[in-house]
Amino acid sequence: MKMLLVSAVALIDRDGRVLLAQRPEGKSMAGLWEFPGGKVEAGETPENALVRELEEELGINTWESCLAPLAFASHAYDDFHLLMPLFACRKWEGTPSARENQTLDWVRKQDLRSYPMPAADIPLIPLLYDWL
Repeated sequence: MKMLLVSAVALIDRDGRVLLAQRPEGKSMAGLWEFPGGKVEAGETPENALVRELEEELGINTWESCLAPLAFASHAYDDFHLLMPLFACRKWEGTPSARENQTLDWVRKQDLRSYPMPAADIPLIPLLYDWL
């Protein structure tokens, strides 16, 4: 089974809300909500990948020093195994905007479980509560 390394981030705003992105039509798991991030490319660290992905997908800039390791998910899907470190980030430049046809929503702690998410993301929610 193929191993897929994806890096994700819980962007936390001043009001303690977390940014979720809805996967657009045409992508696998379309319609589900997830933490922003993406695949770690060859030669990248998970932190490098997040800095790159946040600029590409959301138009914001952050730095490796602003990414705090929070937890990780390890989940077997039908055709691949996902390993996904989740970082918390409270500092970035710019305003997140959807650059890849995804829908974005700032979500309060108590509402996170009401968003349908990929199976790998769901166990990360209670671990994130301590940061909010």
